Amino acid sequence: MAQESMERLIHIPLDSIRLEGVLAIPAGAGGIVLFAHGSGSSRLSPRNNFVARVLRDGGVGTLLMDLLTKEEDATYETRFDIDLLTVRLEAATRWLAGLPETKNLTLGYFGASTGAAAALRAAAALGPSVGAVVSRGGRPDLAWEALGQVVAPTLLIVGELDYTVVELNQRAYRQLKAEKHLALVPGATHLFEEPGALEEVARLASEWFQRRLRPIPA
Repeated sequence: MAQESMERLIHIPLDSIRLEGVLAIPAGAGGIVLFAHGSGSSRLSPRNNFVARVLRDGGVGTLLMDLLTKEEDATYETRFDIDLLTVRLEAATRWLAGLPETKNLTLGYFGASTGAAAALRAAAALGPSVGAVVSRGGRPDLAWEALGQVVAPTLLIVGELDYTVVELNQRAYRQLKAEKHLALVPGATHLFEEPGALEEVARLASEWFQRRLRPIPA
């Protein structure tokens, strides 16, 4: 368990590239959440940064990172390469588990849009080492084959008025076998820009992670 709060810029080596991110752990944290951003987004996403601050206020560490380089993110096809995003997320997970300051923290994923598909695929591949998953306006349907293999408790959050994505999440929800919940945020559209909508997303995610991410016994 982290005894003191910390925040630092990190670089994760992966093949011929290095992925950049910001690791922040509040004092006494029992868990840490990796953020998997959606297509065209980055670790600077104001929505994900807002959610991350709420998580840290609730005693959960965060890693906001880019799964793609700037050059890769400029290519439409790469943005939607779920296989590549999943490989990167799994590599970041293994790297994080090896750090002295995080090795005893239970790990979770927060995925947005296409990042949610990568988070669910990675959770299926890594099994019980992933303690919880939250999807915000996600595309879990893009991880269809992996959904039945996910064992981590999974929360799907969708804007009530994001009709197409609601339908896709309802289908994915039926495919999930693990502990699960589908939360529709009243009056919200895809980006949760309506007053109070993003605050509700952050509240739901924080409660989900706080209940499920506990320190790993030394």
